[in-house]
Amino acid sequence: MEKVLITGGTGFLGRALAQKLKREYQVFICGRNNTQNSFAQMTTGCQAIPADIASMESIRDAFNQVNPDIVIHAAATKFVDISEREPFEAVDINVNGSANVARLAIDRKCKMVIGISTDKAAPPITNTYALTKALMERMYCTSNGRSETKFACVRFGNIAWSSGSVFPIWKKMVRLHGKIESTGPHMRRYLISADKAAELVIRAIDNIDLIQGGVLIPDMKAILIKDVLNIFAEQAKVEWVQIPSRPGERVDEYLLGEAELEYSHELMIDNLKHFLYSPNKKSAVPITTVVSSQVAEHFTNDEILSFINEDPSDS
Repeated sequence: MEKVLITGGTGFLGRALAQKLKREYQVFICGRNNTQNSFAQMTTGCQAIPADIASMESIRDAFNQVNPDIVIHAAATKFVDISEREPFEAVDINVNGSANVARLAIDRKCKMVIGISTDKAAPPITNTYALTKALMERMYCTSNGRSETKFACVRFGNIAWSSGSVFPIWKKMVRLHGKIESTGPHMRRYLISADKAAELVIRAIDNIDLIQGGVLIPDMKAILIKDVLNIFAEQAKVEWVQIPSRPGERVDEYLLGEAELEYSHELMIDNLKHFLYSPNKKSAVPITTVVSSQVAEHFTNDEILSFINEDPSDS
C-alpha cells in the first residue's frame, strides 16, 4: 500500500483528505500544533507526526519516519490579515517551508507532490498571502520535470467551515456579541465544501500524468457575501453590520487572471469542467476570458443554506 504524507494534515482540509485517502493509502498527517495533532489522529485514525515545515530538520524527520510515495502539501499560513501584519511568518511557511517539502520529496524520489493553493494566487494579486501562494505554485510547477518526482497544484476558493473562514467566525460573533460584523457584504467569493475540495485533490493524484507541471482549477460557483449574511443572520436570529475592509482584500476573486489566460486551457475530468494553468507552457487553445467570481454562476439560497447547515461542530 502506498504511503501518503499530508503536511498541514491536522487542519480542516487535511482531516477531510485523510478520511477519504485512508481507504486506498496508508495516510500520515503532520502539523506543528500537538493539540491539533492529537485531535486529528483521534478523529481520522491516521498517525499524526509533529512537524514544522519551516524547519528543514523537522520536516526531514517526518519524511524519515514515513518515507512517503505521495506528498500533499496543505500546510500554510493562510490568513490574509495575519500575513499582512507578519510577512516574515507568511514567507517562512508558504515559501521557504514549501521549498523544504519540495527539496525533500525530490531527494527521497517521491512519486508526486500536490500543492494546495488558493484563488487569491491568481492575478491581480493584492496581498502578501496571495503573493506567497503564487510563489509556491511557480516553484512546484517549475520543479516538475527536473527529477523523478512529479509536481502539480490545485487552486480553489474558500472552504466552508474551515478555520478562518467566515462561517465559524460569524458563529463566534453571534455567541459572543449577538451580532455579525462583515468587512465585505458587497464582495463575491468562490465557495466549496471540504468534501469537494478533497475530491479535487484526489482527482489531481489520479490524473497526475495529465496535469503535472500545472495548476488544476475546478470551474466553481460563487456567492455574494450579502446573500450569505442575510441567510446566516436569519438562521441565528441576529443582525449584521458592515465594518471597514481589511488591508489586502479585493471585491472579487479569480480562478484565472488576465496574465494567465494564454498559459491555460479547459479540460474535462470525470465529466467535470476544469482549467489547467501551466505557467511555463503556452496553450494551443488558450482561455480567452478572465474567470472571476463577478461572472461566475452563483449558488442558490437553498444551496447556501445547505453550506451553513454543514456546521461540523453540530455533528
